[in-house]
Amino acid sequence: MGNVYVIVLDGVGTGHQEDADKYGDRGSNTLGHVIARTGVKLPNLEKSGLGNIIPLDTVLPVQNPLAAWGKMRELSPGKDSTTGHWELAGIEVDQAFPTYPKGFPEPILKAYCKMTGVDGVLANRPYSGTDVIRDFGEEHMVTGKPIIYTSADSVFQIACHEDIVPVEKLYEWCEIARHEIMINEHAVGRVIARPFTGKPGAFERLSDQRQDYSLVAPRPNMMSLLSDAGIKTYSIGKIIDLFADKALFTQYRKTINNAEGISQFLSIMSAVENSFVFVNLIDTDQLYGHRNNPEGFAESLAEFDRALPAILGKLKKEDVLIVTADHGNDPTTPSTDHAREFVPVLVWPATAAESENLGIRNTFRDLASSVLHKFGVANEVKGKSFLQNRAAI
Repeated sequence: MGNVYVIVLDGVGTGHQEDADKYGDRGSNTLGHVIARTGVKLPNLEKSGLGNIIPLDTVLPVQNPLAAWGKMRELSPGKDSTTGHWELAGIEVDQAFPTYPKGFPEPILKAYCKMTGVDGVLANRPYSGTDVIRDFGEEHMVTGKPIIYTSADSVFQIACHEDIVPVEKLYEWCEIARHEIMINEHAVGRVIARPFTGKPGAFERLSDQRQDYSLVAPRPNMMSLLSDAGIKTYSIGKIIDLFADKALFTQYRKTINNAEGISQFLSIMSAVENSFVFVNLIDTDQLYGHRNNPEGFAESLAEFDRALPAILGKLKKEDVLIVTADHGNDPTTPSTDHAREFVPVLVWPATAAESENLGIRNTFRDLASSVLHKFGVANEVKGKSFLQNRAAI
Protein backbone atom coordinates (compact mmCIF):
# COMPACT_ATOMS: atom_id res chain seq x y z
CA MET A 1 0.00 0.00 0.00
CA GLY A 2 2.74 2.47 0.95
CA ASN A 3 2.68 5.91 2.55
CA VAL A 4 1.22 9.14 1.25
CA TYR A 5 2.98 12.36 2.18
CA VAL A 6 1.44 15.79 1.59
CA ILE A 7 3.58 18.90 2.09
CA VAL A 8 1.89 22.32 2.03
CA LEU A 9 4.30 25.13 1.18
CA ASP A 10 2.29 27.84 2.91
CA GLY A 11 1.42 30.81 0.72
CA VAL A 12 3.17 29.63 -2.45
CA GLY A 13 0.59 30.60 -5.06
CA THR A 14 0.99 30.29 -8.84
CA GLY A 15 -0.98 33.25 -10.16
CA HIS A 16 -4.34 34.92 -9.54
CA GLN A 17 -7.53 32.95 -9.99
CA GLU A 18 -10.35 34.05 -12.27
CA ASP A 19 -12.25 35.52 -9.31
CA ALA A 20 -9.26 37.41 -7.86
CA ASP A 21 -10.89 40.80 -8.50
CA LYS A 22 -13.40 40.04 -5.75
CA TYR A 23 -10.48 39.86 -3.32
CA GLY A 24 -8.39 42.73 -4.66
CA ASP A 25 -5.75 40.28 -5.88
CA ARG A 26 -5.71 40.78 -9.65
CA GLY A 27 -2.06 40.49 -10.78
CA SER A 28 -0.80 38.49 -7.79
CA ASN A 29 1.61 35.70 -8.69
CA THR A 30 3.58 34.71 -5.64
CA LEU A 31 5.92 32.14 -7.15
CA GLY A 32 6.40 33.97 -10.44
CA HIS A 33 7.08 37.35 -8.87
CA VAL A 34 9.43 36.05 -6.16
CA ILE A 35 11.54 34.22 -8.72
CA ALA A 36 11.54 37.19 -11.12
CA ARG A 37 12.53 39.61 -8.35
CA THR A 38 15.28 37.48 -6.79
CA GLY A 39 16.56 35.24 -9.59
CA VAL A 40 16.59 32.30 -7.17
CA LYS A 41 17.41 28.94 -8.72
CA LEU A 42 15.59 25.82 -7.54
CA PRO A 43 17.38 23.00 -9.38
CA ASN A 44 15.65 20.08 -7.69
CA LEU A 45 12.17 21.52 -8.07
CA GLU A 46 13.07 22.37 -11.67
CA LYS A 47 13.96 18.72 -12.36
CA SER A 48 10.64 17.77 -10.79
CA GLY A 49 8.58 19.98 -13.09
CA LEU A 50 7.90 23.18 -11.13
CA GLY A 51 8.78 25.26 -14.19
CA ASN A 52 6.26 23.31 -16.24
CA ILE A 53 3.35 24.66 -14.19
CA ILE A 54 3.76 28.35 -15.06
CA PRO A 55 6.55 30.33 -16.77
CA LEU A 56 9.30 31.08 -14.25
CA ASP A 57 12.37 33.15 -15.05
CA THR A 58 15.05 30.95 -13.48
CA VAL A 59 13.16 27.67 -13.05
CA LEU A 60 12.75 26.25 -16.53
CA PRO A 61 10.35 23.64 -17.92
CA VAL A 62 11.90 20.22 -18.47
CA GLN A 63 11.10 17.12 -20.45
CA ASN A 64 10.37 13.98 -18.45
CA PRO A 65 10.15 15.66 -15.03
CA LEU A 66 10.47 13.54 -11.90
CA ALA A 67 6.97 14.55 -10.78
CA ALA A 68 3.60 14.95 -12.41
CA TRP A 69 2.68 18.63 -12.38
CA GLY A 70 -0.30 20.96 -12.47
CA LYS A 71 -2.17 23.51 -10.39
CA MET A 72 -5.38 23.61 -8.38
CA ARG A 73 -8.22 26.11 -8.10
CA GLU A 74 -9.79 26.97 -4.75
CA LEU A 75 -13.58 26.85 -4.87
CA SER A 76 -14.34 27.82 -1.29
CA PRO A 77 -14.90 31.54 -0.70
CA GLY A 78 -11.99 33.22 1.05
CA LYS A 79 -8.22 32.98 0.95
CA ASP A 80 -7.20 32.15 4.50
CA SER A 81 -5.18 29.20 5.75
CA THR A 82 -8.11 27.47 7.41
CA THR A 83 -10.26 27.56 4.28
CA GLY A 84 -7.40 26.37 2.08
CA HIS A 85 -6.41 23.46 4.31
CA TRP A 86 -10.01 22.44 4.91
CA GLU A 87 -10.67 22.27 1.18
CA LEU A 88 -7.45 20.28 0.69
CA ALA A 89 -8.89 17.85 3.24
CA GLY A 90 -12.12 17.51 1.26
CA ILE A 91 -14.29 19.84 3.32
CA GLU A 92 -16.84 21.98 1.49
CA VAL A 93 -16.84 25.55 2.77
CA ASP A 94 -19.81 27.38 1.26
CA GLN A 95 -19.54 30.62 3.23
CA ALA A 96 -16.43 32.66 3.91
CA PHE A 97 -15.33 33.03 7.52
CA PRO A 98 -16.02 36.58 8.78
CA THR A 99 -13.34 39.23 8.37
CA TYR A 100 -13.08 42.69 9.88
CA PRO A 101 -11.29 45.15 7.57
CA LYS A 102 -12.50 48.07 9.75
CA GLY A 103 -11.82 46.40 13.08
CA PHE A 104 -14.17 44.55 15.39
CA PRO A 105 -17.57 46.10 16.17
CA GLU A 106 -18.18 47.70 19.52
CA PRO A 107 -20.47 44.92 20.91
CA ILE A 108 -17.64 42.40 20.49
CA LEU A 109 -15.15 44.63 22.28
CA LYS A 110 -17.59 45.41 25.11
CA ALA A 111 -18.28 41.71 25.60
CA TYR A 112 -14.55 40.96 25.58
CA CYS A 113 -13.78 43.65 28.17
CA LYS A 114 -16.64 42.54 30.41
CA MET A 115 -15.74 38.85 30.33
CA THR A 116 -12.00 39.37 30.81
CA GLY A 117 -12.20 42.31 33.21
CA VAL A 118 -9.96 44.60 31.15
CA ASP A 119 -10.47 48.35 30.88
CA GLY A 120 -10.49 48.75 27.11
CA VAL A 121 -8.33 47.51 24.24
CA LEU A 122 -5.72 48.94 21.87
CA ALA A 123 -5.42 49.00 18.06
CA ASN A 124 -8.55 47.14 16.89
CA ARG A 125 -7.80 47.14 13.19
CA PRO A 126 -5.96 45.09 10.60
CA TYR A 127 -2.24 45.21 11.36
CA SER A 128 1.04 43.45 10.81
CA GLY A 129 1.89 41.46 13.93
CA THR A 130 5.36 42.95 14.30
CA ASP A 131 4.17 46.49 13.55
CA VAL A 132 1.28 46.40 16.00
CA ILE A 133 3.50 45.61 18.99
CA ARG A 134 5.98 48.24 17.82
CA ASP A 135 3.25 50.88 17.67
CA PHE A 136 1.15 49.90 20.70
CA GLY A 137 3.49 47.85 22.89
CA GLU A 138 4.61 50.71 25.12
CA GLU A 139 1.04 51.94 25.68
CA HIS A 140 0.03 48.37 26.48
CA MET A 141 2.75 48.16 29.14
CA VAL A 142 1.57 51.43 30.71
CA THR A 143 -2.18 50.79 30.61
CA GLY A 144 -2.41 47.00 30.73
CA LYS A 145 -4.90 47.08 27.87
CA PRO A 146 -4.52 44.13 25.49
CA ILE A 147 -3.69 44.75 21.84
CA ILE A 148 -6.50 43.43 19.67
CA TYR A 149 -5.96 43.23 15.92
CA THR A 150 -6.87 41.28 12.82
CA SER A 151 -5.77 40.93 9.18
CA ALA A 152 -7.34 40.06 5.85
CA ASP A 153 -7.65 36.58 7.35
CA SER A 154 -10.52 35.56 9.57
CA VAL A 155 -8.61 36.02 12.84
CA PHE A 156 -9.06 37.64 16.24
CA GLN A 157 -5.54 38.19 17.59
CA ILE A 158 -4.57 39.23 21.10
CA ALA A 159 -1.05 40.47 21.82
CA CYS A 160 0.20 40.98 25.37
CA HIS A 161 3.62 41.45 26.95
CA GLU A 162 4.52 38.48 29.13
CA ASP A 163 5.43 40.80 32.05
CA ILE A 164 2.08 42.58 31.91
CA VAL A 165 -0.25 39.67 31.17
CA PRO A 166 1.17 36.23 32.01
CA VAL A 167 1.00 33.87 29.07
CA GLU A 168 -1.40 31.51 30.85
CA LYS A 169 -3.75 34.44 31.50
CA LEU A 170 -3.54 35.38 27.80
CA TYR A 171 -4.50 31.82 26.92
CA GLU A 172 -7.52 32.08 29.24
CA TRP A 173 -8.60 35.28 27.49
CA CYS A 174 -8.31 33.54 24.13
CA GLU A 175 -10.45 30.66 25.35
CA ILE A 176 -13.11 33.18 26.38
CA ALA A 177 -12.95 34.90 23.01
CA ARG A 178 -13.12 31.61 21.14
CA HIS A 179 -15.99 29.99 23.00
CA GLU A 180 -18.01 32.94 24.34
CA ILE A 181 -17.56 35.86 21.94
CA MET A 182 -16.35 34.92 18.45
CA ILE A 183 -19.28 32.60 17.76
CA ASN A 184 -22.29 32.39 15.45
CA GLU A 185 -22.00 35.15 12.82
CA HIS A 186 -18.66 36.16 14.37
CA ALA A 187 -17.16 32.67 14.31
CA VAL A 188 -13.73 33.55 12.97
CA GLY A 189 -11.44 30.83 11.69
CA ARG A 190 -8.93 31.38 14.47
CA VAL A 191 -8.42 33.22 17.74
CA ILE A 192 -4.67 33.60 18.22
CA ALA A 193 -2.63 34.34 21.36
CA ARG A 194 0.39 36.49 20.46
CA PRO A 195 2.61 36.91 23.55
CA PHE A 196 5.68 39.14 23.23
CA THR A 197 8.63 40.30 25.29
CA GLY A 198 11.33 42.98 25.30
CA LYS A 199 11.39 46.75 25.76
CA PRO A 200 9.99 49.63 23.69
CA GLY A 201 11.92 49.81 20.46
CA ALA A 202 13.01 46.18 20.81
CA PHE A 203 9.87 44.09 21.26
CA GLU A 204 9.99 40.47 20.07
CA ARG A 205 7.15 38.03 19.56
CA LEU A 206 7.37 34.76 21.50
CA SER A 207 6.63 32.54 18.52
CA ASP A 208 7.12 29.33 20.45
CA GLN A 209 4.34 30.38 22.86
CA ARG A 210 1.85 31.41 20.20
CA GLN A 211 -1.40 29.48 20.58
CA ASP A 212 -4.13 29.08 17.97
CA TYR A 213 -7.74 28.43 18.90
CA SER A 214 -9.41 27.28 15.70
CA LEU A 215 -12.87 26.19 14.77
CA VAL A 216 -13.14 22.41 14.89
CA ALA A 217 -13.13 21.05 11.36
CA PRO A 218 -16.39 19.38 10.34
CA ARG A 219 -16.48 15.67 9.65
CA PRO A 220 -16.23 13.67 7.50
CA ASN A 221 -12.91 14.87 6.17
CA MET A 222 -9.81 13.25 4.74
CA MET A 223 -8.25 12.48 8.11
CA SER A 224 -11.43 11.23 9.79
CA LEU A 225 -12.12 8.90 6.86
CA LEU A 226 -8.57 7.57 6.97
CA SER A 227 -8.77 7.09 10.72
CA ASP A 228 -12.09 5.28 10.45
CA ALA A 229 -10.47 2.96 7.91
CA GLY A 230 -7.63 2.16 10.30
CA ILE A 231 -5.00 4.25 8.47
CA LYS A 232 -2.58 5.96 10.83
CA THR A 233 -2.34 9.70 10.26
CA TYR A 234 0.34 12.13 11.36
CA SER A 235 0.70 15.90 11.14
CA ILE A 236 3.70 18.21 11.31
CA GLY A 237 3.61 21.99 11.78
CA LYS A 238 0.46 24.12 12.05
CA ILE A 239 -1.87 21.42 10.66
CA ILE A 240 -3.22 20.61 14.14
CA ASP A 241 -3.95 24.31 14.74
CA LEU A 242 -6.05 24.55 11.59
CA PHE A 243 -8.23 21.51 12.26
CA ALA A 244 -8.46 21.75 16.08
CA ASP A 245 -9.36 18.08 16.42
CA LYS A 246 -6.64 16.00 18.02
CA ALA A 247 -8.65 12.84 17.46
CA LEU A 248 -7.96 13.17 13.72
CA PHE A 249 -4.31 12.31 14.16
CA THR A 250 -2.41 9.33 15.50
CA GLN A 251 0.31 11.83 16.39
CA TYR A 252 0.91 15.52 15.77
CA ARG A 253 4.08 17.55 16.06
CA LYS A 254 4.20 21.34 16.17
CA THR A 255 7.25 23.16 14.80
CA ILE A 256 8.73 26.64 15.09
CA ASN A 257 10.19 26.95 11.59
CA ASN A 258 10.72 25.11 8.31
CA ALA A 259 14.09 23.70 9.31
CA GLU A 260 12.48 21.90 12.24
CA GLY A 261 9.52 20.85 10.08
CA ILE A 262 11.79 19.33 7.42
CA SER A 263 13.86 17.57 10.08
CA GLN A 264 10.74 16.15 11.74
CA PHE A 265 9.42 15.03 8.36
CA LEU A 266 12.62 13.20 7.41
CA SER A 267 12.54 11.49 10.79
CA ILE A 268 8.94 10.34 10.51
CA MET A 269 9.51 9.08 6.95
CA SER A 270 11.92 6.53 8.42
CA ALA A 271 9.39 5.30 10.95
CA VAL A 272 5.93 5.10 9.35
CA GLU A 273 4.44 2.35 7.22
CA ASN A 274 1.17 2.41 5.24
CA SER A 275 0.37 5.78 6.79
CA PHE A 276 -0.62 9.33 5.87
CA VAL A 277 1.55 12.31 6.83
CA PHE A 278 0.27 15.90 6.47
CA VAL A 279 2.92 18.65 6.71
CA ASN A 280 2.76 22.44 6.71
CA LEU A 281 5.94 24.47 6.14
CA ILE A 282 5.04 27.96 7.35
CA ASP A 283 8.04 30.24 6.84
CA THR A 284 7.24 31.38 3.29
CA ASP A 285 3.92 32.76 4.52
CA GLN A 286 4.48 33.79 8.11
CA LEU A 287 7.99 35.22 7.97
CA TYR A 288 8.24 36.53 4.43
CA GLY A 289 4.90 36.82 2.61
CA HIS A 290 3.24 38.83 5.36
CA ARG A 291 6.33 41.04 5.67
CA ASN A 292 6.78 41.75 1.95
CA ASN A 293 10.20 40.12 1.92
CA PRO A 294 10.75 38.41 -1.45
CA GLU A 295 14.40 37.70 -0.69
CA GLY A 296 13.55 35.80 2.47
CA PHE A 297 10.72 34.05 0.64
CA ALA A 298 13.17 32.95 -2.07
CA GLU A 299 15.68 31.63 0.45
CA SER A 300 12.92 29.64 2.16
CA LEU A 301 12.05 28.07 -1.19
CA ALA A 302 15.74 27.31 -1.73
CA GLU A 303 15.91 25.69 1.72
CA PHE A 304 13.14 23.30 0.72
CA ASP A 305 14.76 22.70 -2.66
CA ARG A 306 18.02 21.68 -0.93
CA ALA A 307 16.10 19.24 1.27
CA LEU A 308 14.18 17.67 -1.61
CA PRO A 309 16.82 15.07 -2.63
CA ALA A 310 16.92 13.72 0.93
CA ILE A 311 13.11 13.55 0.99
CA LEU A 312 12.92 11.77 -2.38
CA GLY A 313 15.68 9.43 -1.27
CA LYS A 314 13.43 8.16 1.51
CA LEU A 315 10.46 7.41 -0.74
CA LYS A 316 9.76 3.69 -1.00
CA LYS A 317 8.46 2.05 -4.15
CA GLU A 318 4.78 2.27 -3.16
CA ASP A 319 4.96 5.73 -1.55
CA VAL A 320 3.51 8.92 -3.01
CA LEU A 321 4.66 12.46 -2.23
CA ILE A 322 2.45 15.46 -3.05
CA VAL A 323 3.63 19.06 -2.68
CA THR A 324 1.08 21.88 -2.90
CA ALA A 325 0.02 25.12 -1.16
CA ASP A 326 -3.06 26.61 0.52
CA HIS A 327 -3.25 30.12 -1.03
CA GLY A 328 -0.94 32.83 -2.31
CA ASN A 329 0.94 35.52 -0.39
CA ASP A 330 2.77 37.66 -2.93
CA PRO A 331 5.49 39.65 -1.13
CA THR A 332 6.06 41.92 -4.14
CA THR A 333 2.61 43.55 -3.99
CA PRO A 334 1.68 46.41 -1.61
CA SER A 335 -0.59 44.07 0.34
CA THR A 336 0.83 42.09 3.26
CA ASP A 337 -2.06 39.64 3.20
CA HIS A 338 -2.93 36.40 1.45
CA ALA A 339 -3.82 36.37 -2.24
CA ARG A 340 -6.52 34.49 -4.13
CA GLU A 341 -4.28 32.33 -6.33
CA PHE A 342 -4.03 28.93 -7.92
CA VAL A 343 -1.67 26.62 -6.06
CA PRO A 344 0.91 24.23 -7.49
CA VAL A 345 0.65 20.47 -7.29
CA LEU A 346 3.61 18.14 -7.82
CA VAL A 347 3.28 14.36 -7.45
CA TRP A 348 6.24 11.98 -7.05
CA PRO A 349 6.86 9.63 -8.66
CA ALA A 350 5.41 10.89 -11.94
CA THR A 351 4.24 7.36 -12.71
CA ALA A 352 1.88 7.50 -9.73
CA ALA A 353 -0.32 10.09 -11.43
CA GLU A 354 -2.86 9.74 -14.19
CA SER A 355 -0.64 11.73 -16.58
CA GLU A 356 2.49 13.86 -16.59
CA ASN A 357 0.48 17.07 -16.96
CA LEU A 358 -2.33 17.17 -14.41
CA GLY A 359 -3.68 20.41 -15.85
CA ILE A 360 -5.80 22.79 -13.82
CA ARG A 361 -7.72 20.90 -11.18
CA ASN A 362 -11.16 22.29 -10.47
CA THR A 363 -10.90 22.13 -6.69
CA PHE A 364 -8.41 21.62 -3.89
CA ARG A 365 -10.62 18.66 -2.94
CA ASP A 366 -8.92 16.65 -5.71
CA LEU A 367 -6.09 16.19 -3.25
CA ALA A 368 -8.34 14.57 -0.63
CA SER A 369 -9.88 12.32 -3.27
CA SER A 370 -6.42 11.27 -4.43
CA VAL A 371 -5.18 10.44 -0.94
CA LEU A 372 -8.30 8.50 -0.04
CA HIS A 373 -8.25 6.55 -3.29
CA LYS A 374 -4.61 5.67 -2.83
CA PHE A 375 -5.61 3.96 0.42
CA GLY A 376 -8.73 2.42 -1.10
CA VAL A 377 -11.07 4.35 1.20
CA ALA A 378 -14.59 4.83 -0.17
CA ASN A 379 -15.82 8.40 0.24
CA GLU A 380 -18.15 11.10 -1.06
CA VAL A 381 -15.57 13.87 -1.34
CA LYS A 382 -16.49 16.03 -4.31
CA GLY A 383 -13.15 15.84 -6.03
CA LYS A 384 -11.43 13.80 -8.71
CA SER A 385 -8.37 11.72 -7.95
CA PHE A 386 -5.28 12.52 -9.96
CA LEU A 387 -3.62 9.22 -9.04
CA GLN A 388 -3.29 6.49 -11.63
CA ASN A 389 -6.31 4.21 -12.23
CA ARG A 390 -8.28 5.87 -9.43
CA ALA A 391 -11.51 7.39 -10.73
CA ALA A 392 -13.45 9.46 -8.21
CA ILE A 393 -16.10 7.61 -6.25
